[in-house]
Amino acid sequence: MDNIIIPIKRKEEGWRKKLLANLRQLVLIEKLNNPVGITVLTVLSLLVALGIAKLGLIFGVLCMIVVIALPAVYTIVMYPRIGMVIYLTMAYLIMWFLRLGVNFPLGTLMDGMEGLFILGLLIRQKQKPDWKIFKGPISVWILVWISYNLLEFANPTAESRLAWVYTVRSVAVVMFMYFIFVYNIRTKAYVKLIIKLWLGLAFFGAAYAFKQEHFGFFPFEEAYLHSDPNIALLLFIGGTWRKFSIFSDPVVFSYTMVVSSMLCVGLLTGPLSLKKKLVLYFLIGFFLLNMLYSGTRGADVLPPVCLLLLAILKYNRKVLIMLLVGAGLMATLIFLPTGNQTLGRFQSAFKPSNDASFNVRKINQKRIQPYIWSHPLGGGLGATGEWGQRFAPYSFLASFPPDSGYVRVAVELGSIGLFLFCMLMFTILRVGINNYYSIKDPQLKSFCLAMILIVFAFNIGNYPQEALVQFPSNVYFYLVTALIVVIKRIDDQQNQQLQHGQ
Repeated sequence: MDNIIIPIKRKEEGWRKKLLANLRQLVLIEKLNNPVGITVLTVLSLLVALGIAKLGLIFGVLCMIVVIALPAVYTIVMYPRIGMVIYLTMAYLIMWFLRLGVNFPLGTLMDGMEGLFILGLLIRQKQKPDWKIFKGPISVWILVWISYNLLEFANPTAESRLAWVYTVRSVAVVMFMYFIFVYNIRTKAYVKLIIKLWLGLAFFGAAYAFKQEHFGFFPFEEAYLHSDPNIALLLFIGGTWRKFSIFSDPVVFSYTMVVSSMLCVGLLTGPLSLKKKLVLYFLIGFFLLNMLYSGTRGADVLPPVCLLLLAILKYNRKVLIMLLVGAGLMATLIFLPTGNQTLGRFQSAFKPSNDASFNVRKINQKRIQPYIWSHPLGGGLGATGEWGQRFAPYSFLASFPPDSGYVRVAVELGSIGLFLFCMLMFTILRVGINNYYSIKDPQLKSFCLAMILIVFAFNIGNYPQEALVQFPSNVYFYLVTALIVVIKRIDDQQNQQLQHGQ
């Protein structure tokens, strides 16, 4: 018996030694298992304790931030695919965190992440140059648009340079993420991961709005709604609060729901199991239902317009039947007599001549046209809206409400800027449609169609509202633009592999 037990004990002792060795290697115990290492660790601990004692809890929090920040910086630079997942998630949740009372410059954090992505890209290009990946008309027009926005700093008619500094981040610098996405998204599996992440975040946003509509606001949201009388003027309509979910305002929320539903519509055209199709149909209905709670009439017209484009791009009997059913349902909702405030606001979106706010916008746009024609470079980036009122409150444009992405571009960047912007949007759609018809993989084809519908929705929605300047829309629009290029590249690579395999 002893002859059996002794080998077993020796074997267990061997495993323990190996485990200890691995643990030492993992946490670097072997480097600290000496007088010098223990002394260094002790001194560092004492310094942190002394700092907390003298400077308070803030010093401890800063130490924790350093401990977390350094690995995070390394991850973003060296493992950008992990960093992009974090970045896309933050783009969705950033405004919610701010409303929760997080006292941290999260906008600056997003800018810092963009800078780290660019740094990582430059490091990789230095190690293994591959600039051909960025070739194409979309890249050219994005660089032209970024350059024009940067040159606007020298606009002689601009009232404030500080307004340019604060605005260029959200309208030009974020566009560099297009190149980050194009470079780092390289596989079909990663595209699927991004789509799943998008749908998961959109579902969270929709469920949050559903809670606001049927169970009320959280106390911190009630505090926000009553913190400024102007908020009630914008969000309290007909005795009902417009819902904004986790986003900055109802407009961003509603547009997010629309493009997420169009993502599902595009995916439905691909090869899917019945279970997945049922999930997508549910998500479409849930997204559009919660869109109505936002009370944003500009978003209400987007789904039928996008479905019309779908019928044009993918003309077949199935799509035609779907379009006819959708048109019948839409007509019923538009003309159905109702006393429901949400449905009534939805119906008013299709009767703009009866809408007082729409008529006011038409008057404002007519009033500003002479200024646009006489200022081909515009009044300067950030001349209207919040930054114009803050840095040049005396100017003519500071009090002008653009109420439209296209009008804002025309006013701030002039007729030249409006032309460049329209050419950029036209190029994205043209490349997307060409890629859609040339892609052979049915699943990738459905992905590309979804991206086209999303770009189209953003473009149409950018007229009645500003659709591309706030999180998460400003980030996800350039993600979608990049995916139009990436999906085609992946399909080409698959076709080449098949040819070589044959």
